[in-house]
Amino acid sequence: MKPVLILASASPRRRQLIALLGLPFEVCAADVKEHPQDDEHPRDLVRRLSEDKVRAVVSSVRGGPVVGADTIVVLEGEILGKPADANAALLMLHRLRGQAHQVYTGVSVLDPATGRLSSIVVRSTVWMRAYSDEEMMAYVRGGGPLDKAGGYAIQDGVFQPVARVEGCYANVMGLPLCHLYRLLTEMGVSIETPPAAACDAFLGRRCPIAKAVLFG
Repeated sequence: MKPVLILASASPRRRQLIALLGLPFEVCAADVKEHPQDDEHPRDLVRRLSEDKVRAVVSSVRGGPVVGADTIVVLEGEILGKPADANAALLMLHRLRGQAHQVYTGVSVLDPATGRLSSIVVRSTVWMRAYSDEEMMAYVRGGGPLDKAGGYAIQDGVFQPVARVEGCYANVMGLPLCHLYRLLTEMGVSIETPPAAACDAFLGRRCPIAKAVLFG
């Protein structure tokens, strides 16, 4: 019988991605304050929050390993969280327009049976296209930015805010799937097929780093 993973996140994007592993999973969203500490580096922040999330739910669930993740957008050293309102979203999108920025995701896996915790931080660089004011305002009016770090969804088929990505595309969506696969298999979870092909089909693009991540 395959282990039932516990996903400590309410993100619909993470649910879609983790399903590509082909393992049964349940969702138990963690209630964790996502605030940086003084002078905390983005890498340290997402690692800490992903670990906090798995620890927050592990005592209240039954099943296999608990998976937690946290994603942030960093522009010129400044962390851009989820916009509080439409005005904040417009400001973020205006600052990001035509610029390169980094997206960090921390991923943690906690085995309830042994207490073993493994974590990784993945970084992608994203170049935004020079979208118009009208496109930006229409996107904000539709409510798309309000639950997303940096105020945008890379996969939005109408707004299409991103020109190109260096690194893992799924990482920008909130869950670097091949990196999670490695964490799980190193913890002893049996997964029949590496997720690279399923991820490529789901995203409609060929990942340039999957082989290096899975077999490097």
